[in-house]
Amino acid sequence: MVWRLALILPIFALCSGCVVGTALDVATAPVKVVGKAADLATTSQSEADETRGREIRRREERLGRLQREYEEQARDCERGDDRACRDAVALRREMDAMLARVPLEAED
Repeated sequence: MVWRLALILPIFALCSGCVVGTALDVATAPVKVVGKAADLATTSQSEADETRGREIRRREERLGRLQREYEEQARDCERGDDRACRDAVALRREMDAMLARVPLEAED
């Protein structure tokens, strides 16, 4: 009888720890779910900065391509190519529209 008690007590102690751990997991689960949902729903400042930086670089690359194309069309226009003149005007308008949307960097 004593040896049975000696076997049952450690098993009971282990199981009670499992029950307490499970109860703690169940109690904290809603908090973890809400916290995870909030993390997914919000954008950290560093993520926002990275996204903004990518967008600015994308615009700058596009402006660079437009500038090179504009210069080529302007050269052809100076040589008397009417179509190149029209294309240069259209490119200049697109560049001006993009420049209006590109934020100015603060000077130090």
